[in-house]
Amino acid sequence: MRFLGEQVIKFRDRIFSPVVTLSAFIAQVLSEDHSCAWAVAQVNAERVAQGKKACSPETGAYCQARQRLPKNLILQLSRETGAKLHRDTLSDWQWRGRKIVLADGTTVSMPDTPANQAEFPQPASQEPGLGFPLARLVILLSLATGGVLDMAVGPNKGKKTGEHALLREILGALSPDDILIADRYYCSYFLLAILLQMKVDAVFQIHASRRVDFRRGRRLGKRDHIVEWSKPVRPDWMDMETYEAMPFTLSIRETRVGGLVLVSTFLDPKKVSREDLGDLYKLRWTVEINLKFIKEIMKMGVLRGQSPEMVKKEIGVHLLAYNLIRTIMAQAAVRGGIAPNTISFKGALQQMDAFTGKIAHAAGDGRARLLDAMLRAIAHCRIGNRPGR
Repeated sequence: MRFLGEQVIKFRDRIFSPVVTLSAFIAQVLSEDHSCAWAVAQVNAERVAQGKKACSPETGAYCQARQRLPKNLILQLSRETGAKLHRDTLSDWQWRGRKIVLADGTTVSMPDTPANQAEFPQPASQEPGLGFPLARLVILLSLATGGVLDMAVGPNKGKKTGEHALLREILGALSPDDILIADRYYCSYFLLAILLQMKVDAVFQIHASRRVDFRRGRRLGKRDHIVEWSKPVRPDWMDMETYEAMPFTLSIRETRVGGLVLVSTFLDPKKVSREDLGDLYKLRWTVEINLKFIKEIMKMGVLRGQSPEMVKKEIGVHLLAYNLIRTIMAQAAVRGGIAPNTISFKGALQQMDAFTGKIAHAAGDGRARLLDAMLRAIAHCRIGNRPGR
């Protein structure tokens, strides 16, 4: 029996215990090969290096052990690592003493099995038998550390499976005084009302369906005003009790800056200027870059799970591995006296790949020296200048 997270896992004394299996799973999603055979080979080599009996190179036992890993445990560990990163954000990494969270969505594909097609149908634009199942993924990401606070997964089509619905599932990851930044798709009356109830401020680009007239409302400056938004009709996903609890109007700031109209809950121009809002919204690109890291560098864009359960586990392990990498990057940032989001993710991965094997087999002072050298090397891997971004 062993404690993992808040769960107690009971298991027989196997080679592929939950800890060994999860470690191998994480190593697998970080590898270039990404195969189960590679993961088993790594476990076998480690056992022999420790003086233990070699295990079979066949992948069956490992694949069965992955099936036994509780999905909720993997997701819980992923959330906990992201939440701890966000919670421990240093004041120097924050925006005026406040933590910024970014929201965005993406899609991932998977093998074309009947089970995957049933839960994650392929897009209607693809002919039957010629496409692949597609899942929609929405994440909340800490700007300062790059860690994923939480994520939600659903089909890429169908009622109550859109990015709004998935985002509502994970809003609990936000804390009072956070600032949420997202693109125009998320700009809705009800999301803004929920965020205000949570004491979370927001900066969105205005939705294309909403008209803006700067001649109306309370003028704050050139193309900068506060207007009253009226409560729309009740949407299908909202029950009557929740709808009636929503305010009849919202005081919202609309600001044109940098060629965009931004919607925000920052109503005092003396505390947050229109230029500040423009600078805040420019930070949104960070979530797209980090999703690109996860999908392309970590190869989560095309999954291998043959069932929806394994697909969700695979996504969870990818995000857990990503958050663990971000944790090491945060440690390197503290050591180097810099902000974590100025460190190159790919550069950090290269340094870890070079050092971790040697650290694992070192001892005493040698291990400490290697760890210190790795953190210093990671802190040296800085992001290049990106003018205008």
